Amino acid sequence: MKLFHFALSGHAHRARLFLSLLGVPCEVVEVDLAKGEHKAPDFLKLNSFGQVPVLVDGETVVPDSNAILVYLAKRLGRTDWLPEDAAGAARVQRWLSVAAGPIAFGPAAARLITVFGAAFDAAEVIARAHLILGRIEAELADRPWLAADHPTLADVALYSYVVAAPEGNVDLALYGAVRAWLARIEALPGFVPFPQTRAGLRAA
Repeated sequence: MKLFHFALSGHAHRARLFLSLLGVPCEVVEVDLAKGEHKAPDFLKLNSFGQVPVLVDGETVVPDSNAILVYLAKRLGRTDWLPEDAAGAARVQRWLSVAAGPIAFGPAAARLITVFGAAFDAAEVIARAHLILGRIEAELADRPWLAADHPTLADVALYSYVVAAPEGNVDLALYGAVRAWLARIEALPGFVPFPQTRAGLRAA
């Protein structure tokens, strides 16, 4: 397998993290976003949206980080990470939707301001980040994982942008259950960290 990747992208890290947790050998191809490599014709043939990550598995091309997570779990028969039963699959899908919605428009957007200079309203996206973090905190108050009694795609999908929230000036100090959950993910065999930047609350 080959993963087209950008080290500071939480979406790309999500895919790389899951590959590593599964112990799947993969060639990582870094895409230089600053040079516009994600908009080059050859890359656009892989993903017409011009975004990383993209997974290439033989003749199969899978753009989008959440789609990559689902593809890998299905391709490798990993029902521990993505249950086959309707209720279990729905619980995981709920959190994939959170990753693509409130996480993307909250902590991920706040980080885009400080790390990449995005023109978002900082107060607005930080408020969104705290709203979703508060909800995740409540969900984790009486269980260790988001969608089951063991880690699933739900946990992988949310990890990267939650752990990097301080880079967008989103303080995790109030969210003890969230911080304990992050530590549990970091203790999993095969874990690979999301590279930190000296931005936001991590600038000092």
